[in-house]
Amino acid sequence: MTFKAQWYRDEFAKKRGKGFCSYPVATVAFYGPDDTRATKVSVAIVAQEDADADPVERWFCETTDARSDPEITEAIVRFIDQHGAESVAAVDRIIGCPHEEGIDYPEGEECMKCPFWAHRDRWSGEIVQ
Repeated sequence: MTFKAQWYRDEFAKKRGKGFCSYPVATVAFYGPDDTRATKVSVAIVAQEDADADPVERWFCETTDARSDPEITEAIVRFIDQHGAESVAAVDRIIGCPHEEGIDYPEGEECMKCPFWAHRDRWSGEIVQ
């Protein structure tokens, strides 16, 4: 890993570890076809309490894991800094399918490309009926 890549990785970890400081808040979520490799990351800026997330940026990768991809990590840190986020909220795991209901597959149905997430609680990873 290059020095630059390590710096951005450490900077992202530091921002995540601070906890809530104030608004704006950046939310970071990783998605993948299963719980082992993230192929999408979504970062949103919430300017104040009860506000909608805006702007929202997404990055995709097909061959690497988005959680450890140095170019994506750099882009995340730059996006957070560009929008002046004082806090960063992120979970330490993949929380669901990278495809979007109503866009990539019909509303109310399960994603046909990601059967791993069918009947699975995305927060706990437990199978639900």
